[in-house]
Amino acid sequence: MTINTNPTENPRIYVACLAAYNNGILHGAWIEATEAWRMWEATRDMLAKSPIPNAEEWAIHDYEGFASIRISEYASFDHVAELAAFIAEHGELGAELIDHFCGDLEEARGALEDRHLGQYQSLADYVQDITEETTAIPHTLRHYIDWQAMARDCELNGDLFAIQTGHDAVHVFAGC
Repeated sequence: MTINTNPTENPRIYVACLAAYNNGILHGAWIEATEAWRMWEATRDMLAKSPIPNAEEWAIHDYEGFASIRISEYASFDHVAELAAFIAEHGELGAELIDHFCGDLEEARGALEDRHLGQYQSLADYVQDITEETTAIPHTLRHYIDWQAMARDCELNGDLFAIQTGHDAVHVFAGC
């Protein structure tokens, strides 16, 4: 199974003919995972061209462009298309959110819509910004505050979680 960590590519799946596969023949097609009906049509066309007559069964044997998300070999095309559309719209952040929520697309959507607090260089930078905006910190104490420790505590407590999409690109989300 190829796991492509580059979700900037168009997500696509490799659909294999199981009748051919069970007879030791590799027959299938790479299909863009943008719309379920197109995946159905492409799969139907691939099965019609199978070297095994009357082939009907298929399975997803590979995929690309889904980052670290795992696609089941019998995942529905509707589900795959929803994942692909979310990733196409939100890129690596979308893919990593889906992965963070163990494949739960609705949770990922909800977090992006309702709990995204912004992009920062680090979680500690967010904690420092929000603390300085809401709390008067005496100038003499500023150098004694451990922003990294505060950020770690916020993450461990479940108050915040972060998705890193680049060296200095951390998206901060309010916890559940």
